[in-house]
Amino acid sequence: MQKIFNLLILPTCLLIGLAGCKKMLNVAPQSSITEQTYFKSEGDFDPYLTGIYPSMRSLANNVTYGIERSEELVPALNSRFTTAWSQILSPSTGALNYNAWYQAIGNCNLLFDKIKDFPFSTAPDTRARILAETYALRAYFYFHLTRIIGDAPIMLQAVVDENVPLLARSTAKDVMKQIFSDLDSSLLLFRSMSSFSVKAYPSKYRFAYGSVQALKLDAKLWSAKVLGGGDADLNDAITAASEVEASGLTLNSDFGKVTSTRAAGNTEVALAAYYLRDETGANYALNALPYLVGGAQGAVNIDSLPYVQTTSNGQGAYQMSPKSRALFTNPKDKRIPYTWVTQRNINPTTKDTVPGISWITKYTGTKYADDRVSDNDIIMYRLADIYLMKAEAYAGLGNTADAITYLNKVRNRAGTGNYTGATDKPTVEKELLDERGRELFFENKRWYDLLRFHSAGTINVYTYVPNLAGKNTPLYWPLNTTVLANNKLLTQTQGY
Repeated sequence: MQKIFNLLILPTCLLIGLAGCKKMLNVAPQSSITEQTYFKSEGDFDPYLTGIYPSMRSLANNVTYGIERSEELVPALNSRFTTAWSQILSPSTGALNYNAWYQAIGNCNLLFDKIKDFPFSTAPDTRARILAETYALRAYFYFHLTRIIGDAPIMLQAVVDENVPLLARSTAKDVMKQIFSDLDSSLLLFRSMSSFSVKAYPSKYRFAYGSVQALKLDAKLWSAKVLGGGDADLNDAITAASEVEASGLTLNSDFGKVTSTRAAGNTEVALAAYYLRDETGANYALNALPYLVGGAQGAVNIDSLPYVQTTSNGQGAYQMSPKSRALFTNPKDKRIPYTWVTQRNINPTTKDTVPGISWITKYTGTKYADDRVSDNDIIMYRLADIYLMKAEAYAGLGNTADAITYLNKVRNRAGTGNYTGATDKPTVEKELLDERGRELFFENKRWYDLLRFHSAGTINVYTYVPNLAGKNTPLYWPLNTTVLANNKLLTQTQGY
C-alpha cells in the first residue's frame, strides 16, 4: 500500500487553521506532532473526531461513484462528467486512487490507538460516544470503498511513523465482516451510555444510534444481494430498519421540504453532510444549476428555473435524463416540481414554444441578494429511503405484502396512491427500483441501487444503463496504476 497515512494530521490542521498547521509541519515530523499536540487530555479527543467528519462529507459530495455510471444524468449546456459516465474505465483512465479513503480510515485507527488506555474519569459517556462515532465512521469509509472496488485492504492498526505496512486486498466479504463488526461495536457503545435514548439525534451531521442503524441496513442489503448473504442478511436489514423507525423520524408532509430544510431541523433526515454559504464549499448540485447568459436567458418560464447569475455558482453541466423522467408515470406526482423543470424556449422560426433542457430542482440551493448558491445539506439517509430499503428486504424474502405496505408509505406522501400492480416478487422488486428512482433521484444512490438489483436479477444493468449497452466494462472500478506500483501485493480489479 502506498504511504497513504502521511496526512493523518489533517483533522488537526482543519481545527487549528492552515497557518498553524504549516508551522507545525515545519518544526516536527507528523508522529511527534500528534504525540505533543493531541491526546493529552480528555478534551483532545472530540476535536480530533470532529476533524474526521469532513472526509465523510467529501465522499458524500462526490457523484462520480454514486450517480455518474447510472442512467440519471445526461449533458446539458456543457459536460463536467468524468469517464465514469461514458463507462470508459481502465487502469490509466478513470481509475481509483484510494488514498482519501485510507487517510480517513487511518485517522480513525489513530484515535482508537490513543484512546484505548486513556482514562475518561470525568466523562465516561463522552468516551463511549467518541468511540461509537469513530467505529461508525470507519465502517462508512470501508463500505463506501468496497462498493466501488469490491476487494480492499483491511487496515486496522494505527500508523504513527514512516513504517506503513503493505497489505493485499481482502475479499469483499471479509471487508463486509469488518464493517459489521465496527457497526455492532458502535451500536453497543451507544447503548452503554447512561444518557442513551433510541430517539436521540444530538446532531444530524454526526453519527447517532439511529443513523448507524441506517448504515447497517444499507450494508446488510448490499451484503445480501451483491455478496450472496441471502436471507440472514435480509432479516438483519429488516431489524435495522425497524430500529431506525423507532428513532422518531417522521416523513415531511410536503416533499418540497425534504431537501430545502436543513438537516438540523428536518424530521425526516437521519444523517446529512453539512453545507452553508461562506462556511463550506458548494455541493455537487452546482454542476446542475443553469447559468443565465447563454443558458436560461430568454426562456419563457425563466422565473421557474433555478438559474444563477454567474458560472462560478452554476455550471449548467448536466440535466435529468429522459430515462429518469420516464419513471414518473403519474402526472399528479407531487415530487415532480421538486425533481425537475423543463426550460421552454421560443422557436425563432415558427415562434412556437418548444421544450428544452430538463433542469434538476432537487437541490436548488439558496437564492441570496447577489446570486443563488448551492448550499443545501446533502442528505445521506432519510426515512423514505429507510422505508424503501425495508420494502426491498421484504421483497427479497418473498414477502411482497409487507414490501408493498412500506412502498405505499412513500407513494402516499407523493400523492400517487397505493400500489395496485401485480404482486409477484419480480414485479414488486422492479417497482421498488423504479420508486427509488423517483423518490431518491439525484441523492447519490442510484448506481449502488442498480448494482443491488442487477445482482438480484431484477435488471440487467448492461442493458438498463444506456452508456453500458454494448460494453463489457466491469462494474467495479480499476485501481490506479500508481497505487499498484507502490504495493506489489495488490492485484488489479477483476476484468481490467
